[in-house]
Amino acid sequence: MLTLLKNATLFAPEPMGLRHLLVADTRIAAILGPEDPLPTAWPGLATVDLGGRRVLPGLVDPLVHMTGGGGEGGFGTRTPELTLADAVGSGVTTLVGALGTDALTRTPASLLGKARELVAGGLTCLAYTGSYQLPAVTLTGSIGSDIVHIAEFIGVGEIAISDHRGSQPTVQELARLASEARTAGMIAGKSGIVFIHTGDAPGGLEILREVARTTALPLAQFLPTHINRTAQLFEDGLRFAREGGRIDVTTSTTPELLAAGEVPASEAMARALHARVDPTRLSMSSDANASLPHFDKDGRFLGLAPGRLASLFEALGECVNDHGIALERAVPLASTHAADALGLAAKGRLAVGQDADLVVLTETGWAIDQVWSLGRQIHRRPHETAGDSHHGH
Repeated sequence: MLTLLKNATLFAPEPMGLRHLLVADTRIAAILGPEDPLPTAWPGLATVDLGGRRVLPGLVDPLVHMTGGGGEGGFGTRTPELTLADAVGSGVTTLVGALGTDALTRTPASLLGKARELVAGGLTCLAYTGSYQLPAVTLTGSIGSDIVHIAEFIGVGEIAISDHRGSQPTVQELARLASEARTAGMIAGKSGIVFIHTGDAPGGLEILREVARTTALPLAQFLPTHINRTAQLFEDGLRFAREGGRIDVTTSTTPELLAAGEVPASEAMARALHARVDPTRLSMSSDANASLPHFDKDGRFLGLAPGRLASLFEALGECVNDHGIALERAVPLASTHAADALGLAAKGRLAVGQDADLVVLTETGWAIDQVWSLGRQIHRRPHETAGDSHHGH
């Protein structure tokens, strides 16, 4: 299958101006300049004119609760599964699924099945084994075996620290888990990343530093998320990134979380860049379909709202439009840096040999016109016909 995507204003993420993308099956075969001859006469070649629209790499979301989350307020508070319809129009072409608080009624097997459902719909979908609590729930009996023997499992997570819902792991427990994941990742050619849910308890990220201080494991073996949940945690996260770690902020939010002191994701990214934190250590994730719970000071459940996959694209737009971050600097925060942290070499960039995952923006404003995943168009914004604009309902 050959497709020529003509007249793309390319952010790869670096700005490349007007280019033409030749896609062969699932990958980018060539990037042609305005003066290069176009292969218009090749048999079976499909041509799509993008009309000069901005084209970005498909977004990479390192935390999606695709089988749903919740339950902190009882079974009536479970959040729904991610639907394929919601996923394909979000701009996210690569997503990593995780279990959360509930690893009792939701399992690694159901997570794996959901991942394969989304893959059948045209997306790239991976997953973490384990969940909030230790010992980690697994499919084959161990974290290492899951990572080595099951293609979709690239690491372990979300392991909860500094949160009353976690299992309060010790330094030794966390070090043993990270070591197993790291070694299994090396054997399988995967990152073996340990994805960390960080709560708002005073300990913050200190246990991760203690693991790095007392073992041979690097800070970058961990990827802690929700770093923008409180102002104190955000400052701790900036220090963690300066010390050699990576940090991830959450784009889904609620009025209650913001009122309680959460730093909006786009503001967090702007402040981190202004503070001259190494940009490659920064990423954003949606926490889609998770429960975003609200507790009182004694830990009593007050309510929740579900996370949204579309919030990642929205936060990227806020980085550009509200905080003046250049598009080529903002795009990696929602694609390239997560792909690198997760060891996904074919994702997060538009270059020859990379997977043909891309987001086409509308001509004006901040909206998605088309989404392409693995060389196929999986979403297109409905366009008004000449007659539609004259008729109301």
